[in-house]
Amino acid sequence: MSGAGDDDMPELHDSGDDAAWEDDEPKIETRCLFCERLFMSAEETFSHCKSEHQFNIGQVAQKHGLDFYGYIKLINFVRTTKSTAEYVNSICGPAPWDKEDYLKPWMHEDPLLQFDLDDLSDDFNALPPGGSPGDAALLARLKLAEERAQTADANLALAMEDIHRMRHFAQDFVMNADVGSSASSAGAVAALREDEDGAYFCSYSHHGIHEEMLKDTVRTESYRDFIYQNQHIFKDKVVLDVGCGTGILSMFAAKAGAKMVIGVDQSEIIYQAMDIIRLNKMENVISLVKGRIEEVDLPVEKVDVIISEWMGYFLLFESMLDSVIFAKDKYLAEGGSVYPDVCTISLVAVSNPKKHGDKIAFWDDVYGFDMSCMKKSVTPEPLVEMVDSETLISHPCIIKRIECQAAAVADLDFSSDFTLQITESAVCTALAGYFDVLFEKHCNNKVLFSTGPQSPKTHWKQTVFLLDNPISVKTGDIMQGKIKVRKNRKDPRSLLITLSLNNMVQTYCLQ
Repeated sequence: MSGAGDDDMPELHDSGDDAAWEDDEPKIETRCLFCERLFMSAEETFSHCKSEHQFNIGQVAQKHGLDFYGYIKLINFVRTTKSTAEYVNSICGPAPWDKEDYLKPWMHEDPLLQFDLDDLSDDFNALPPGGSPGDAALLARLKLAEERAQTADANLALAMEDIHRMRHFAQDFVMNADVGSSASSAGAVAALREDEDGAYFCSYSHHGIHEEMLKDTVRTESYRDFIYQNQHIFKDKVVLDVGCGTGILSMFAAKAGAKMVIGVDQSEIIYQAMDIIRLNKMENVISLVKGRIEEVDLPVEKVDVIISEWMGYFLLFESMLDSVIFAKDKYLAEGGSVYPDVCTISLVAVSNPKKHGDKIAFWDDVYGFDMSCMKKSVTPEPLVEMVDSETLISHPCIIKRIECQAAAVADLDFSSDFTLQITESAVCTALAGYFDVLFEKHCNNKVLFSTGPQSPKTHWKQTVFLLDNPISVKTGDIMQGKIKVRKNRKDPRSLLITLSLNNMVQTYCLQ
């Protein structure tokens, strides 16, 4: 609408000063996501990421269906974790950056966080470098392939959700009725087990998990010290490395004088291990075989020494010791040795009311609403984390000792009474489990390491079993209980752990 005074309004003209104003504003340079290069705009940065790092932000956004907030989380995730482009490109299924923490900017006034993905030029969804943009038919085929890939990703995500639901169904079923099943349900369980095994070996195909293990100096240096300080065990011997991963134990053994080393691994990382062996000119001593130890054919009938880093959370999670036992029974020569040769599992009492409140009591009052029914889903999931040694309120108690040379698969399901002597008056909110590893047999220099809370940190951390109802204890008290550990028949790589303590029985599923 116009008013009578409109004629008196001065005309507005474009003075052309906007550009000058923009020039006066300080330009904030944009740092590359994957290196230290600086650029004058976000689009220049993404063009560099595409050409130099093979990272196409447009395709990644499409692949994961990123909205504005998803894009923000991705940028902050990459900057915070210093992830490589190769790693980000390899991610399928649930995105690791999908956490509220990654909404917080890692870099002050990061220009990439102010960028609108819709402003990307079309070439971010066009052919890769070296293609033929003029070839319309090829472009159409590539777009169709991309659509199919996106559909496959979506189907994979749905499948993973189904597996997740099936795992929880299996957990509830086993914990509430751990009884035999019909032939038809056994077939379904077998199919689920195959899916779980595939996911297990796939997880070990990525370099990240091997980097974490190699950087665990307690783990890796203990194996190195055992091998190098006891070279007489390996000199001129045939050695089998079960689950060889990148081949680090195989190379230790070869350097210690082994006549032949055979490394076996089912995951795709073994192809990287082959390159590593060649780079270190050890291919004349080390042979690598891809596959399950239960299924492959080895180039020898018997071996003198079996080495393996098979330990999982709470020692037995992932059930890889089963494979070592199979290898021992089939391939170990008379008088041969398995290393590590002794492992123990221990429990210790913990008092950490704040942690208990954050994880359990929290559900009693959530913004004024009673959500306590959530506890039955939260409590059965043990926490894998570092336990502050200041929160320990008892002496530890060994609940299981495994002699690897004599162990049978049936021994790995067990029950044990335990006694915890309280050292401090407090409220016991949890029990923490950990394991110790020993290299003793025939050793001139014995080596051991612990994953306990009073020892140097390892990637295994500790396994924490929160109690539904904390228990008040006094210095000198004796807490007596019983623990039962068994494989989950619906998912044999996970563990069902039942604790009986103070007339209270709780079952946990470590998965």
